[in-house]
Amino acid sequence: MGTAEIRPGSLGDGVLVETLFSGISRGTERLVFEGRVPASEYERMCGPAMEGAFPFPVKYGYNVVGRIAEGPNKGQLVFALHPHQSCFRSSESALVPLPQNVPPDRAVLGANMETALNLLWDSGAAAGDRIAVIGAGVVGALVAYLASQLPGAEVTLVDLNPERSSLAEGLGCQFSLPEHAPKDCDVVFHLSASPAGLATAIDCAGMEATVVEGSWYGDTKTSVPLGGAFHSRRLRICSSQVGHIPPKRAPRWSYGRRMAKALELLADPVLDTLISGETSLNELPDHYGGILSDPATLCHRIRYDLP
Repeated sequence: MGTAEIRPGSLGDGVLVETLFSGISRGTERLVFEGRVPASEYERMCGPAMEGAFPFPVKYGYNVVGRIAEGPNKGQLVFALHPHQSCFRSSESALVPLPQNVPPDRAVLGANMETALNLLWDSGAAAGDRIAVIGAGVVGALVAYLASQLPGAEVTLVDLNPERSSLAEGLGCQFSLPEHAPKDCDVVFHLSASPAGLATAIDCAGMEATVVEGSWYGDTKTSVPLGGAFHSRRLRICSSQVGHIPPKRAPRWSYGRRMAKALELLADPVLDTLISGETSLNELPDHYGGILSDPATLCHRIRYDLP
């Protein structure tokens, strides 16, 4: 627990891919790094191509961008849900081609954007809604970015860190500290993974509004403030998790279609502001713990120096 190192790994089967970049998903990877995955979730938390077993040792991660190194599609840039690894083999069906207008160094946000898209679907948010997003991490910022593009929507990104105000402005939404968060919202997203953040989310919700809980707490028990006006306002709390496509879309949307759309949504250069740092793979073991523990970390990019 609390230690990272580079080890030889298996290539797997399929098409050879040389990794260019991967991205650290701070929230989930921190829980894994700290041994906070509950035993009941060991099976569900196994990512594609993961090696080892929970709690440790385990090879983890799921934001990889690389270049196909062989076959008829040699040279094609692709995204894959795969742990941090310099090269690997994968089935072609698991490799999603990058859109031409999305650079590979930004495409490491792909899995986070897929999660944000799923959250928006689960929320039922619509044009003109007043929307609050509690927690300005990568997923929260991406949800705010997507929601701000709904016609007439009033979107506020809420965070404890006042320095996130410039981030919110760049993404096209308002910013607020928790004590000044908007009231009477139609939809509220909670993504701070903290009891205080969940309390703020409930407080922001208007009559019969929906609070979408997108945080994952691992093995941490969380109190939910269901007193006060929770019942009189007839609030609804719903969970959202990217492992499943919302039922109303499942008949038409495959996981591949959703991932391809998430990558298309990364075309805007303003999203580069969500990359908060970069480290080469060789240097990563010495810095991994610090990256995960630093609250300023958004998406930290890992660079693979290919010959």
